[in-house]
Amino acid sequence: MKRLLSVLPALSLTLIPLSSALAEAEKKVTVEDARAFIESSEETLQEIWEEAGRIAWVNANFITYDTNWLNSLMSERTTKLSVSLANQTKQFDGLELPADLARKMKLLKLGLTIPAPENEPEKIKKLAELNTEMETIYGTGKIEIDGKPLSLSKLSRIMATSRDYEKLLEVWEGWRTVSPPMKDMYAEMVDIANQGSRELGFKDTGSMWRSKYDMDPDDFRQDVDRLWGEVKPLYDGLHCYVRGKLADHYGADKVPADGPIPAHLLGNMWAQSWGNIYPLVAAEGDEQGYDLTKLLEEQNYTPLKMVKTAEGFFTSLGFDPLPESFYERSLITEPRDRDVQCHASAWNVDGKDDLRIKMCTEVTGEDFNTVHHELGHNFYQRAYNQQSPMYQDDPNDGFHEAIGDMVSLSITPKYLKQIGLLPLDASEEVNTNILLAQALDKIAFLPFGLLVDQWRWKVFNGELTPETYNEGWWELREKYQGVAAPVDRAADAFDPGAKYHIPNNVPYTRYFLAHIFQFQFYREACRIAGWEGPLAACSIYGDKEVGKKFNAMLETGAALPWQDSLEAFTGSREADATAILEYFAPLMAYLDEQNAGKSCGW
Repeated sequence: MKRLLSVLPALSLTLIPLSSALAEAEKKVTVEDARAFIESSEETLQEIWEEAGRIAWVNANFITYDTNWLNSLMSERTTKLSVSLANQTKQFDGLELPADLARKMKLLKLGLTIPAPENEPEKIKKLAELNTEMETIYGTGKIEIDGKPLSLSKLSRIMATSRDYEKLLEVWEGWRTVSPPMKDMYAEMVDIANQGSRELGFKDTGSMWRSKYDMDPDDFRQDVDRLWGEVKPLYDGLHCYVRGKLADHYGADKVPADGPIPAHLLGNMWAQSWGNIYPLVAAEGDEQGYDLTKLLEEQNYTPLKMVKTAEGFFTSLGFDPLPESFYERSLITEPRDRDVQCHASAWNVDGKDDLRIKMCTEVTGEDFNTVHHELGHNFYQRAYNQQSPMYQDDPNDGFHEAIGDMVSLSITPKYLKQIGLLPLDASEEVNTNILLAQALDKIAFLPFGLLVDQWRWKVFNGELTPETYNEGWWELREKYQGVAAPVDRAADAFDPGAKYHIPNNVPYTRYFLAHIFQFQFYREACRIAGWEGPLAACSIYGDKEVGKKFNAMLETGAALPWQDSLEAFTGSREADATAILEYFAPLMAYLDEQNAGKSCGW
């Protein structure tokens, strides 16, 4: 959970009514007026942050009628405050401000994720209620399988481990019965949010989201397309290879040789990452060398030990240990006695040192990686906690996601030997299957990371209507991923809502960008560490020089445009996918060889 204005309540604050603010604007405002406005806003935000964080935490960990009520009330207050502050920035439009003040004005205006019109309190209230209700439907969703009601975490485990075509289909369809009740709510939320976005001067909410990247929103869209174009050949090769292996296992009647892959066969509820089907697609005669889940089980790892191991990675780079309160207050395993929001997340509850994770951790290789990722958020949050409130964030939301993922790239055989999970005589080579296992998560994810917001941008600008929500979703799934629904989907279904980030209104392009940045960061970190071997075999574990330079970038938070922060660490001002291609070059050669003569594409 990052320090965003969108989660801040309007408490103990005397706001200037917009009409008064605009009247004042008719007088000549000064730079000192702007500075006083920003200082007052930041002081207020600092004061109310802790209460907002604690209410959000309690609601996510104890989903009840009362905590929903509190969360809805807080969301309503949050929106009122955020919209009012954003609108008050208009009085300073046209005023030549110092760079620091201008940046804070911009961040204040763009701090909302889902805005509402300022002077329509009933819509602000309704927006808060809709958001809370959708979050609750998702967070409490259970599906009966074999006579037992199962939560998403248990359903996801079946998707990860079962190879029974019909069982996978049952679970896949079952989870998508949770989301249709959200459809009308989502459409109403979109309408309110667009009204709020237009009031702030944007064409629609999608345009507002794209304006947060220190570049023109249309230029940003083109840059994302450029990055996808760079990595698409690698994805296409992986798709072709995996489709062939799945056809071998399930039969050509279920997996067509020249069509999209049925979405329920890829080991993940949303087919967003494919690592769980590694045993079905592994290269013959090139053993991966280890099964991380098995290694963890054999050495009696617990969820807590996994978290402490991930913490140890960061302390090996020179970062201070996490505070004791982290372990006292985090949710590390799923409780048996209550509903919680199991989606893994990292929190800084008070904007200072009250760091936590919320995660229903299981002892698996996947969760071992996820724990490293989430702690990346926590160490980032602490690194910038001395910045002013407006700057307690990343300069580009892809950075936050990339930090922990860059660390996860260092979970190599070398690292596993260093921490005792692999024996000392184990090979440190990164062979085809190790790269394949990585690609099933990292490369398979890229088009999904791109299309979720492509869908939302079309919803926000009106290209997709409630009647075409589902049709548009599956058109994008097929276009970018080469993945199709395994059965016909009804027009009134709401399959996008079966993904956490849709009902919870979490922008998703950040994850696509993170998958680009993490390799860019990783390549530079390995260079600093003096690594000379294949990029995929590098581990930065224990390298204090890397940690020192890395922390210097993290400490700046959002104070600089992301291009400046990127340049400070990597020497480049442009997102660059060539590090991905370098990392996976040996795998690409293998895929080309395996796919020779096949009809690839879909």
